Amino acid sequence: MSDAFIVNGHIIDPANNIDEVGDLHITNGKIDKISRNEKLADDQTTDVYDAIGLVVAPGLIDMHVHLREPGFEHKETIKTGTAAAAAGGFTSVACMANTSPVIDTPEKIEQIYDIADKTAKTNVFPFGSITKDLAGKELTDMRGMYSAGAVGFTDDGVTVMNAALMRDALILSAELGFPILVHCEEHNLNAGAVMNLGETSRKLGLIGSPNAAEDIIVARDIMLAEMTGGHLHVLHASTAGAVALIRQAKKRGVRVTAEACPHHWILTDTEVEKQGTNAKMHPPLRTQTDIDAIIEGLCDGTIDAIATDHAPHAPSEKAQGMLDAPNGIIGLETCLPLVLTYLVQPGHLTLAGAIAKMTVVPARILGIDRGTLSVGAVGDVTVIDVDTVNRVGITTSRSKSQNTPFAGWELKGWQTVTFRNGNRIGGHPSSRSKSA
Repeated sequence: MSDAFIVNGHIIDPANNIDEVGDLHITNGKIDKISRNEKLADDQTTDVYDAIGLVVAPGLIDMHVHLREPGFEHKETIKTGTAAAAAGGFTSVACMANTSPVIDTPEKIEQIYDIADKTAKTNVFPFGSITKDLAGKELTDMRGMYSAGAVGFTDDGVTVMNAALMRDALILSAELGFPILVHCEEHNLNAGAVMNLGETSRKLGLIGSPNAAEDIIVARDIMLAEMTGGHLHVLHASTAGAVALIRQAKKRGVRVTAEACPHHWILTDTEVEKQGTNAKMHPPLRTQTDIDAIIEGLCDGTIDAIATDHAPHAPSEKAQGMLDAPNGIIGLETCLPLVLTYLVQPGHLTLAGAIAKMTVVPARILGIDRGTLSVGAVGDVTVIDVDTVNRVGITTSRSKSQNTPFAGWELKGWQTVTFRNGNRIGGHPSSRSKSA
């Protein structure tokens, strides 16, 4: 089924400044029209969904996801990761290159698309790595990978410490138009670090990473983007200093965009003492000062997009303790309610503004034809109940992993149903649904 009729919904499409109650028609997997009070012809092939009292938005896009396949299928697969994405309201995800083997050739880009075609619930857009095998010594065939369908390039998980290589990558970015997405940590300053450097790290006797480790690389890569004209995208910004540097660069006209993740604008480093390895990530959780700066950056447009950095790990891996456990948490199924509860409800962002940062903005950064309800666009839609209150349950997660610091949290505002190409891919059976 690829025809759907979503009726009586509050349609919000930031790409077209639409914010009105109406009916959304999807025909042959494409957005056909938006109307009001229109009766549908008797057609048993059309899926009708009554969205009265609900928000109808473009399918959400997460531009920072670790699907782990190939190589780490015990943590996650493209099948399970995209099932979690669909359950969280996402219809498109962009997957990172730090798999095993690393996604560093055109053939490996094609492999990801092939697996996704066979198993994925959502659209999957792969990144290629900047350097071969993430080793930081030699650039990959970015031209070839871009032609094969890579939507950008990143060594996420590690920083490209060689400034000349980063310069050359940004030169190619300026020539071909793709983004270079950077993990910003000066590894000589955060060697051995397992959390933020501060009062809590000293109390726990753990090695901490200073804010300067992030700020130095953000500053360096902004200068390189300014020099080359390339498109720099700062992954998971976490410090007040990084936000200030990005803001200043934008004012100078540097082509730089940035994203932030819910954990970096909700949790402080004190969570490590409470939750242990479920609060271990790089960049680490910071302080309230940094949280306030991230929120301000989201509000004033310094930070363009909201992403999850969905990073699944097996329970046995996270049980190894702070020194040995891997970094990262899952986030696809909790991102939307965290955004609604901690950004929209307090008034930091309007609902339309939050939706923009999860739809049209990441689509534009990645250069993909998603994130809009324009006529003729792909029929990817997320329906949201902003009033529903639920608790985060890790045992019901579609992900293979359960590493989240938000387990048991009560959040307001959840995805109800998700459509991809007019077909339902996420949500639960509802009395709202009926045959035409």
